[in-house]
Amino acid sequence: MSALLSVETLTRRFGGLVAVNSVTLDLRLGEVHAVIGTNGAGKSTLINMLSGEIQASEGRIALDGQEITRRTQAARARNGVGRSYQRTTIFPEFTVHENCRLAAQAATQRPWAIWQSSSKCDASNAAAREALEAAGLADVAERIAGTMSHGAKRQLEVAMCLATRPRVLLLDEPLAGMGAEETDRMLTLLEKLKATHAILLVEHDMDAVFRIADRITVMVNGAVIASGDPASIRQNAQVRTAYLGEEGH
Repeated sequence: MSALLSVETLTRRFGGLVAVNSVTLDLRLGEVHAVIGTNGAGKSTLINMLSGEIQASEGRIALDGQEITRRTQAARARNGVGRSYQRTTIFPEFTVHENCRLAAQAATQRPWAIWQSSSKCDASNAAAREALEAAGLADVAERIAGTMSHGAKRQLEVAMCLATRPRVLLLDEPLAGMGAEETDRMLTLLEKLKATHAILLVEHDMDAVFRIADRITVMVNGAVIASGDPASIRQNAQVRTAYLGEEGH
């Protein structure tokens, strides 16, 4: 299957520091593509460039064949690129449904409808309900978001992302701080979502990565040292030495 999001020789410099160095990868519908590496490897900078939060110094990003390298973060979100962050970013005082409705409203703004309460917007409410159903949170739609467990809050972040109806999901450490049961729920959710989305997963939990990923890209010092299916990454001597902490052979 052709790539939904293509990245070619993407580079980001901060003065004399090369944070991401000529990275090339593809995200395909039906796949979870994990990006792994030690702290400082350039993973979050890569996601920030893909989402449009920061601009690339060099290289090219294409979405469904159309170049988006210089498009803003808001434009990319409207084009179908959604992302989550390392730190939980929800509205804790609002209900679960309201969090998703606000995300949907941001994606489909209606500035001309000044006579209508935004909470009554049929399109935003419908998108929120669909997202909560997809994320397995429909039963807690009216719960105050701040009262939920850490794992449920991370699920809500994914639901908020889904409320914008993206085709590409960029997930930055969605399993951080989760226990085993919460991790299982999130991995089950990602397995379901990949049928209709291209997913990039940045994650430190190696057991989870090798369990869920269809492809893995390994970064060290901003550059890709290996990319392939999980079996080939496990067997790669350079990866074992540089990242998994084993001696190469």
